[in-house]
Amino acid sequence: MRYQISGRQIDIGEALQTHVKAEMTETLEKYAGRPTDAIVIFSKSAHETVCEAVVHLSTGMQASAKGHSPEIYAAFESCREKLDKQLRRYKRRLKDHHKDRIDPVEVMAAASYVIASEASEESEPDSLTPIIIAEMETKIPTVSVGEAVMQMELAGAQFLVFRNETRKGLNVVYRRADGNVGWIDPK
Repeated sequence: MRYQISGRQIDIGEALQTHVKAEMTETLEKYAGRPTDAIVIFSKSAHETVCEAVVHLSTGMQASAKGHSPEIYAAFESCREKLDKQLRRYKRRLKDHHKDRIDPVEVMAAASYVIASEASEESEPDSLTPIIIAEMETKIPTVSVGEAVMQMELAGAQFLVFRNETRKGLNVVYRRADGNVGWIDPK
């Protein structure tokens, strides 16, 4: 299990790193069979400390949580409790979905771009070609629709692009405004 513990604009001491590793290991061993790595980032937001954690599981799933508190240890505990709750809630589903899966989820690489927004809506753009300000690589998992919905909920995301393992096409699941989940399956 690899840990990446860091702070944005704050120093993270050795005692906090040891505490985070011990507590995260305990939580992950309880619910997640084979976690591969965890990223924990501490930052300041006004008077509060924010702790964000992302855990990658060997099945290709990803769980994330965020905690806020005026004190750094309390922010971590809040984040850990949310992660614990997510993993506990989905433990049965994770086991059911992955009991027949021997290999980790297959992923396909794709380019991801950040496009600059128009500075002013009143002025006409010179061309219709968008200005790309960042280019990254993202991974698209090959999973079932049920696993995609679970992955989206675990990650706390609004949508997830995935490759449908039965039809082999690109699909999207997304959170609707009414609270339900939508599924886009092009023909």
